[in-house]
Amino acid sequence: MAPSALERRLGPLDAAAIIVSNVIGGGILFTPPQIAALVPDATLFLSTWVAGGALAFAGAMAYAELAALRPRAGGEYVYLREAFGPPAAFLTGWTSFVAGFSGAIATSATVMVFYLGRFAPGVAGQAPWLVVPIVPGVVARRIDVAPQLTVSAQTMTAVAIIAAMAWLHVRGVGPGRVVGNLLASLKVTALVFFIAVGFSFGTGAVAHLGESAPVAPAGWLLALIPVMFTYSGWNAASYVAEEVRDPGRNVPRALALGTGAVIAIYLLLNALYLYVIPAGELATIRGSVLDVIADRLLGGAAGSIMGIVSIVSLAASISAMTFAGPRVYYAMARDGLFFSRAGVVHSRYRTPATAIVAQAIWSSLLVLTATADALVNYTGFAIVLFSGVAVAALFVLRRKEPDAVRPFRAWGYPIAPAIYAIASILILVNGLYRAPGPTGAGALIIVAGLPVYALFRYRRKSPR
Repeated sequence: MAPSALERRLGPLDAAAIIVSNVIGGGILFTPPQIAALVPDATLFLSTWVAGGALAFAGAMAYAELAALRPRAGGEYVYLREAFGPPAAFLTGWTSFVAGFSGAIATSATVMVFYLGRFAPGVAGQAPWLVVPIVPGVVARRIDVAPQLTVSAQTMTAVAIIAAMAWLHVRGVGPGRVVGNLLASLKVTALVFFIAVGFSFGTGAVAHLGESAPVAPAGWLLALIPVMFTYSGWNAASYVAEEVRDPGRNVPRALALGTGAVIAIYLLLNALYLYVIPAGELATIRGSVLDVIADRLLGGAAGSIMGIVSIVSLAASISAMTFAGPRVYYAMARDGLFFSRAGVVHSRYRTPATAIVAQAIWSSLLVLTATADALVNYTGFAIVLFSGVAVAALFVLRRKEPDAVRPFRAWGYPIAPAIYAIASILILVNGLYRAPGPTGAGALIIVAGLPVYALFRYRRKSPR
């Protein structure tokens, strides 16, 4: 019989590295123009990142208490199950599998191929080798009219990246930890060096940081959705709590250290963006902001330098998500709410190998069907919703289990977690009102999980 328990082999720095790698990815490269369009005032633009960071840290401290109380794999899936029941827990796991982790992995792998193409153009070719219609007999150019699998150099390279990361993390926590820590260290070092060089030798203007423009309160609040999406992943250490040594002490340390490091880097990066480019001009940029900044600071060498930085950064993100995401499906499978094989630990490598492979397969399908971007755009709503509900679970479990041993208690309780939960509600309501299309699509993705939940519940109750 295959073992069913994971091994505790991670320390606080390992878990913090997962957070840093999971959070700092494509979001910080592409969302600042969107936020600047909503908040063109430089000071208020930076204030959205301060507010997002403060909310992320408050959420991290709430998760720290929950993870210390329930040091199990799965993160908010476990907390929602204990506080609100299996249906709510399943929906967060469903969203993670369909879009949250898998979609983000697919998008990151595709963007990584774009940067690899600067050094090896052949791997990024978009000319299709083969097009297979998902609806037989119907082939169309628009993916939203007739979904199809497109095989090309670009998509196959992205699939190869996803498969390589899955293979690495199937082979054990040890190899995954070493590679993850190395990539995280390289990512942070490169970004800190870039920030230092930019402020020391860059041709910017401090005056840009003081430029003002009218901002509607609703626009500022709406900007928090992409900000919180860019910060998403600060809870990554909670997903692997079952594999962290002395989780009552080390998971809170990892959450505080990892989230704090991300906040500092994000604030400095956005300050550098404004130092080089005024907020009004920043709002007009299409593509990677970091590339534009690098071009202005470093000239002709910028493309190659930032290409390498981006490749390392994206590889680190894919590694962290390949590590964290399958622990959610592993926890679901143990409860009978996912395919049973996903709840089995590999007899030799002691990893949730089937869950890792399942996520890699779905991510690859998203690459081949070019649907990852749309899913990721719609999941900002889900990320805010479920993290807010998970923080609310802290209040429920404090009431339900007042005498439970809590190795760590959330800093600022009850004010800080209450602010996070209320802010999440305000962000969601404002998003539904101001941007009903993407927000509504995110809600539909969540609701689509209800019949799937009913199916797994039926299978669980049915006699074999």
